[in-house]
Amino acid sequence: MRALRRFTVRAQLPEQLAPLGELVLNLRWSWHPETLDLFESVDPELWRATKGDPVRLLGEVDHDRLVALAADRRFVRRLTDIADDLQDYLSADLWYQRQQLPGAPAAIAYFSPEFGITEVLPQYSGGLGILAGDHLKTASDLGVPIIGVGLLYRAGYFVQSLSRDGWQQERYPGIDPHGLPLTQLTDAAGVPVKVAVGLPEGRTLHAQIWKAQVGRVPLLLLDSDVEDNQPAERGVTDRLYGGGTDHRLLQEMLLGIGGVRALRAYAAVTGTPTPEVYHTNEGHAGFLGLERIRELVETGLSFDEALEAARAGTLFTTHTPVPAGIDRFPRDLVARHFGGDNSWPGVPVERVLELGVESDPNVFNMAHMGLRLAQRSNGVSKLHGIVSREMFAGLWSGFDSAEVPIGSVTNGVHAPTWVSRAVIELADRQPGPGLLADDAAGFAKISALPDEVIWATRRQLRERLVGEVRRRVRASWLERGAAPGELDWVESVFDPDVLTIGFARRVPSYKRLTLMLRDSDRLRRLLLHPQRPIQMVIAGKAHPADDGGKQLVQQIVQFADDPAVRARIVFLPDYDIGMARFLYSGSDVWLNNPLRPLEACGTSGMKAALNGCLNLSIRDGWWDEMFDGQNGWAIPTADGVEDPDRRDDIESAALYDLLENTVAPRFYDRDAGDGAPRRWTAMVKHTLSSLGPQVLASRMVQEYVERYYVPAGVSARTVAADGLAGARDLAAWKSRVRAAWPGVRVLNVDSAGLGDTPQVGQSLVVRATIDLGGLAPDDVDVLASYGRIDQTDRILAPEVLSLQLAGEGEGGPRYEGTIPLGRTGPFGYTVRVLPRHRLTASVAELGLVANP
Repeated sequence: MRALRRFTVRAQLPEQLAPLGELVLNLRWSWHPETLDLFESVDPELWRATKGDPVRLLGEVDHDRLVALAADRRFVRRLTDIADDLQDYLSADLWYQRQQLPGAPAAIAYFSPEFGITEVLPQYSGGLGILAGDHLKTASDLGVPIIGVGLLYRAGYFVQSLSRDGWQQERYPGIDPHGLPLTQLTDAAGVPVKVAVGLPEGRTLHAQIWKAQVGRVPLLLLDSDVEDNQPAERGVTDRLYGGGTDHRLLQEMLLGIGGVRALRAYAAVTGTPTPEVYHTNEGHAGFLGLERIRELVETGLSFDEALEAARAGTLFTTHTPVPAGIDRFPRDLVARHFGGDNSWPGVPVERVLELGVESDPNVFNMAHMGLRLAQRSNGVSKLHGIVSREMFAGLWSGFDSAEVPIGSVTNGVHAPTWVSRAVIELADRQPGPGLLADDAAGFAKISALPDEVIWATRRQLRERLVGEVRRRVRASWLERGAAPGELDWVESVFDPDVLTIGFARRVPSYKRLTLMLRDSDRLRRLLLHPQRPIQMVIAGKAHPADDGGKQLVQQIVQFADDPAVRARIVFLPDYDIGMARFLYSGSDVWLNNPLRPLEACGTSGMKAALNGCLNLSIRDGWWDEMFDGQNGWAIPTADGVEDPDRRDDIESAALYDLLENTVAPRFYDRDAGDGAPRRWTAMVKHTLSSLGPQVLASRMVQEYVERYYVPAGVSARTVAADGLAGARDLAAWKSRVRAAWPGVRVLNVDSAGLGDTPQVGQSLVVRATIDLGGLAPDDVDVLASYGRIDQTDRILAPEVLSLQLAGEGEGGPRYEGTIPLGRTGPFGYTVRVLPRHRLTASVAELGLVANP
């Protein structure tokens, strides 16, 4: 008999143990070893049985055990010290406070459809969610005043298992919020706070608000499973990335619109500042901009004025390098949800639809809306920034892709979450700052450690992984229907002295899970090499609706099931944060072979690198900019080869060659004395000391603060000053400039100052006469772009000079400037006119340019 509803009863803690409840409800424990050790000591056997879930631990621990702990003075002292340490952490002045950045926002909202904080809170599917979780944790460690906003999915993503023939199977176990480290947001009277989002046909979507406390950062999670809703609306937050198009639209409306309303409710209940900056992590939360426009229209602004006020404080981060990865909805579906009986006064549905316009007139593009609603935007690696500028160049027609105003901040990872204790202790053998010190100086100490110490630590981590692999392989085979008596072979799976390669990620086609199977016979020879064998641990989930991805998983599983190789290659189902920690720390090599340039960043290799694992990867995402020839290996790519099969053949052969002729020989090239591979350990040291600081999320969040949050906060404050006078002025100026722009022309360009033979050191005086089309000189910038040119006269890496008003010419004002000739070779220049206003963030913001 199945229960109709489920809930979790928590233990009544003795007074002496009351701080345990506070520690459980602050997710700092997920990256704080001392707190985890304390939880384990409550009941070590139960801690293992509950898979490190402190809420379950306290829900299931025997009452007599709690009474005994309450009388244990050593335990109580330890508990008090850790609780005091948490309070110190929550109240200290950290990096953000110490920097005293002028204009730093008092609060920043961070919206994401998923957050990977801990496996105990299964609200993530892959890299996007893990990044969001690392962003919040790092913001907490740095003191950045972020508030996270997401959805609470009652069935999470899914639990992955395998059928006997290796086909992925999905299970959606129900999640009880009362059994998670969450608290419900209530008002002063203890009544749960709810938000509501209007829907067509007079329906309303209600949601309650749960709060996860991530160190210093509150994370608000909206939950539609409330009695106020009809059954269809009640199921809106049932699954992460589940349901059809209509369902997904409702999820994104709740995330964006309901999320802003949740922030307002949270500020009203707690008295915390209202966010000045809104960070949209991918397009899923894009409707937050519409809700902010609606709020501002209610204060008396026009739609255009409200748009400028909302844009000024908004940052949009794109994570996809391909148009197919963008959320799109039928235009008619969006029109139905934002028009008719569900329209907002002052927010015409036609203006809403304009924000999502793309090349297909029947489609509403969430990324296009995100870019149009944000004054600032970025990709998540340098290469991804380039790809994004090219992909979205159509929104800024007339500009070279390099001028498209999409920057980049390369992702990073939260070291306290992902660095194993063994590596932290390794660094602590040397005097000086710890490995996780604020300035990351501790990583440099590792280069001074003896090779044998490095090698012993790496073997210890590999041995730990071997034990975990065997445990999980046995559990998977039992779940697939094997009898215990059939599984004696599992004890010979993997060897702690064999080169171990890890490969784990989501399973879309571009990540090429099965590239390693391209020549399966050659892979077998590598796995079973008599002197230099390798072993491979593979994990990853295919989207439930992606049968192509499931087929890739099945191919790997069926290959790994072969008795001839199953001791050397395994597929572990249900990849999550808990499994990932073992893989990142225990693997010697982290493999990544996406189809370049389709990997936006790919942070799994960063986490592996922080544990002394060497990367073997296609130069895509973060590896393109951080590979230095000594911190791993770059798999050669067949860029330009159009036939995908031929490209896979070429790149898989390159992978096999590297493994056979470079990677394995170096791993097995051991010193005759202590057995350590000198050249290998040198690469491990170099990776940790030089690459470690670069891949940290602390670097990433600091970049976001300095390059985006603070400027966005200043912009938001400026447009809001004097009763939003700046927003009104900017909207009026843009309207006037757009109307006049068809009349703006470059009438004439000439130059002087050079003889018949231009030489380095000379200067070129450039003059341009401009028809301003009725605009004032202060409304525009007249820019000369110059530099070396290629055979098609395209200016390479142009430098820019702002020409100055120098009087009236024939037909309009004349502008002049002096260009230095600083290098030899083909040289060229051009003159353009662009709009200029003190409140724009980029010369390309309006997408307007007048060329000769």
